[in-house]
Amino acid sequence: MVARGLDHVVHVVRDLDAAGELYDMLGFTVGTRNRHPWGTDNRLVQTPGFFVELLEISEPDAIPPHGETAFSFGAFNRDFLADVGPGLSMLVLEGSDPAADKLEFDTAGIGGFDVFDFSRQGKRPDGSDVEVAFSLAFARDAASPHAGFFTCLQRRPENFWAPDLQRHMNGTTGVAGVVLTAEDPAAHVDFLSVFAGTAPRRAVEGWYIAKTPRGDIDLMSQALFTERFGIAAPAGPGLRLAAIRFAVADIERLRRRVSASRMAAEEIEGLVVVGPKSALGATLAFEPAA
Repeated sequence: MVARGLDHVVHVVRDLDAAGELYDMLGFTVGTRNRHPWGTDNRLVQTPGFFVELLEISEPDAIPPHGETAFSFGAFNRDFLADVGPGLSMLVLEGSDPAADKLEFDTAGIGGFDVFDFSRQGKRPDGSDVEVAFSLAFARDAASPHAGFFTCLQRRPENFWAPDLQRHMNGTTGVAGVVLTAEDPAAHVDFLSVFAGTAPRRAVEGWYIAKTPRGDIDLMSQALFTERFGIAAPAGPGLRLAAIRFAVADIERLRRRVSASRMAAEEIEGLVVVGPKSALGATLAFEPAA
């Protein structure tokens, strides 16, 4: 197995501009609106090698249905929004060989989907148009209807990553990790081992940590999540993507920024946590960079 680093997280919302304003108030630099050919629009928040994809269902009638071997990104996020509301819907890891990822997922019984190749127009910070292209290999935890998983290979990374978009007023320097929750974390360790390409190690009862080349994946019980972050874990069966952990250069600067935004935030053991009520269904945790 090849360990896969964190690539991005999908944060699906009802109003993309409002979501952009939220992240802007928190001190992030937010990219301009982009359009997918299957009925969704996005805006991106980049850090080095990782981004948050703010996603809106812009044209519901244009969204294709799932097929027998075709995973519909648009349909999954449309249904997530209808079933549970805004929040963190999909965890995406870095792909290097989509065909190999598909074979690995199929062999382990967590795949069964075709590799999906697509391109779209993007904009550089100076406003010029560029083409970006991706290849996606999907995985599925059958017990987790409200958590999506795939790997993403950037076909034109030089057109996608923009250092100017990775400079944030809140001092965020990168991703520290993400947090998955479940009622019974141990039941999902095998899935996570294959998807991440690395075996999660047990920290304490009900808490496993998968170290990846870019950030950690914490898999913890709902009770431990509430204890750690001071916020109720997302409800529902199976896995849920509960939180993004951002590394910041200056936690005091981050505190001032969050305070200026007048958003409710918790401070727990050195973390600053903006919860789902303020962050459109997501939990955003900030911690000092290592």
